[in-house]
Amino acid sequence: MSISSNIRVIRSEQELREVIGSPTDLVLMKLADHINELTRQFIERSPFVCLATSMPDGGLDVSPKGDPAGFVRILDEKTLLLPDRPGNRIADSLTNLLHDPRVALLFMIPGVEEMFRVNGTAVITDDRGLLEPCAVEGKVAKVGILIHVEEAYTHCSKAALRSQMWNPDKFLERSELPSNGQILRSLSDSNFDAGAYDQERAARYARREGFY
Repeated sequence: MSISSNIRVIRSEQELREVIGSPTDLVLMKLADHINELTRQFIERSPFVCLATSMPDGGLDVSPKGDPAGFVRILDEKTLLLPDRPGNRIADSLTNLLHDPRVALLFMIPGVEEMFRVNGTAVITDDRGLLEPCAVEGKVAKVGILIHVEEAYTHCSKAALRSQMWNPDKFLERSELPSNGQILRSLSDSNFDAGAYDQERAARYARREGFY
């Protein structure tokens, strides 16, 4: 990345701490290496999690995962199971894990400003005995991500409060943004039928086709 020589850049943690300060002892107390009876409720009530993985070329990827609340199973205080549902088959998260086991997860609960973070390592499993309890609409995931918890902690509500992300008055109508068909057309050619693509996609989703 090219940065103008006129822009001041922070290059060390010492410089950074001089600007932003250090965390208090109370903040550091919340960092745990396991899930307990209180913090597990953030996972059990969450229908949505963002999963971060590392690419073989050094890049990073974040993938959204969603299902009925509690879809991430807590096997024990150090182990989680995230079932992998059908997608576009690019499988960024899964292929990344084959090269680098490190993961980070951000659990969200609609209407709740606090979020829950988990950092650790993961492997891919196709163990039917583990995956069957994760079935939704009678469909068992073909594979799942087995996560070893190294850090687990709540994330304060400031980001959600500043963004007002759960405020219905701030919700956007989908029509205010470009459609997926329009975006695909901009990436391909002007002959791509964006309207037909959007209609067919909406119909598939209405039928829940490919959800499970």
